[in-house]
Amino acid sequence: MIELTDAEFQEITAYVRDHYGVNLEKKRPLIEGRLGFFIAAQGFKSYHDYFEYVKSDTSDQALSNLLNKLTTNHTFFMRESEHFVFYKETVLPWIEATQQDRDLRVWSAGCATGQEPYTLAMIHLDYFGTKPSAWESTLLASDISEKALSTAKNGIYSADAIEGIPDDWRQRYFSPSDDGSYRVSDRLRHHVAYKRFNLLGPFNVKRPFHAIFCRNVMIYFDRDTKIRLIQKFYDALKPGGFLFIGHSESLSTLSNHFEYIRPSIYRRE
Repeated sequence: MIELTDAEFQEITAYVRDHYGVNLEKKRPLIEGRLGFFIAAQGFKSYHDYFEYVKSDTSDQALSNLLNKLTTNHTFFMRESEHFVFYKETVLPWIEATQQDRDLRVWSAGCATGQEPYTLAMIHLDYFGTKPSAWESTLLASDISEKALSTAKNGIYSADAIEGIPDDWRQRYFSPSDDGSYRVSDRLRHHVAYKRFNLLGPFNVKRPFHAIFCRNVMIYFDRDTKIRLIQKFYDALKPGGFLFIGHSESLSTLSNHFEYIRPSIYRRE
């Protein structure tokens, strides 16, 4: 395996931090473990040579491959289920009572392989499905990883992956395949719009969101990046809109304008 020098480590971590907000300064073993053999197999003699190739690739495919290897996309259906209960029992009734044009605006920011947005879509279909008037409830799901987004768009999951899903959801929204996997129904898939998006870039929000889910994403960001991102989320929400972050995360030590609702749930006043 190729040796990672201190200079190369600093070069890679600085670039990824400055352009994508991901802090890998304490992740040297991860970089070596995920890139070392890969770089050698590709015929490069050093991390520097590989990184120069990544930066010179105008198609951005090499950069996408690098980010796919260095970012962890661990998620599962019904993760941190208390959020979904609060969303269904508190947020959706507020939206229904106040949004006259029936246009639901929800963003899963850092959606990884799709379990979070598909869970939200199932909640939407349950909640609004029996209403006499249809709602526009397609939600936005974004991630920086092309690999994760490809998995999400395909909507194919192992039997173990959907084990925690309620039986009625499994029957309505998933179809078993011959190989033992399960495929998301077209009906559910049509309620999620996937997009590759870098959270460090401008949001350019035309219509503000009712709710933003950005859970277990900011744990990879440094303090200043978190503060800037939180402000952008605040600006992207409607007055009264909700921000959901991971249970292991908190805004209490970060400068922000959000109203604290309960652990990991905040609201724009």
